[in-house]
Amino acid sequence: MAGALAGVLFAGTAHAATSAAPSYKPVLTKNPLYKTGKLGISACEEPQVQNGTVEEAELYFEAVMECLDKAWSPVVKKAGYRFNKAKVTVITKLGAKTPCGAFNDPRAQAMYCPPNKRMYILLSPQVIAEPNDLALMQVLAHEYGHHVQQLTGIMGLAYKSYYQRPVNEHAFESIRRAELQAECLSGAFVGRVWNSLGRPDSDWSIFLKGGHNLGSSLGLRSGSDETHGSDANVRWWLQKGFKAQSASACNTWTAPSRKVY
Repeated sequence: MAGALAGVLFAGTAHAATSAAPSYKPVLTKNPLYKTGKLGISACEEPQVQNGTVEEAELYFEAVMECLDKAWSPVVKKAGYRFNKAKVTVITKLGAKTPCGAFNDPRAQAMYCPPNKRMYILLSPQVIAEPNDLALMQVLAHEYGHHVQQLTGIMGLAYKSYYQRPVNEHAFESIRRAELQAECLSGAFVGRVWNSLGRPDSDWSIFLKGGHNLGSSLGLRSGSDETHGSDANVRWWLQKGFKAQSASACNTWTAPSRKVY
């Protein structure tokens, strides 16, 4: 991953999941973030995206980023951490240079780079084809979830074992817990502002039913499952965050291994 946190799909070899959660440090399992209550705003004006152009996408992300900053700033501060805004860059092709290395994975939609606290989002043909898909907001909210993890001390510990070779199942499980937590945090944001978006409830239902990778849709376990979890667990954590509208629902570090597999 070259130091970056990518939004989807990495290759790997699946391992069997254990039943009980491993023992993690308190910054992961008892972070004050989990006791901060509902997010700081309950409304967000979502710009319309008609053609899926870079200019439209940049305006869309800029507006939603303002909402994300307002939602998470009081939460991070209440947890006792310093808040800094994240940044976003829209790219249209692979190979973009970042402090975390080049964005070269054709299977990734986005990534968060901790050194410069910036998200890189690939405006792929799939996104352009469905510019009003809820995934546009959720991808941004997911990467912002990684930003929240970075600000609250979670990210460094979560990914520490992954960069120590050889990578074992404990490291992969830690990655999955971090990624599923980011999914839950994204769900908390979307759920918190949902009533203000003017979207039909079917948009959320359709998004939840969507497959996250080809292997999963065929009933197979893939490299994406290894680092990001199965579709079933992704949906479970998204919905958990959506209903709670709070990080309180997103403590993946004390969940049994079967819920992060």
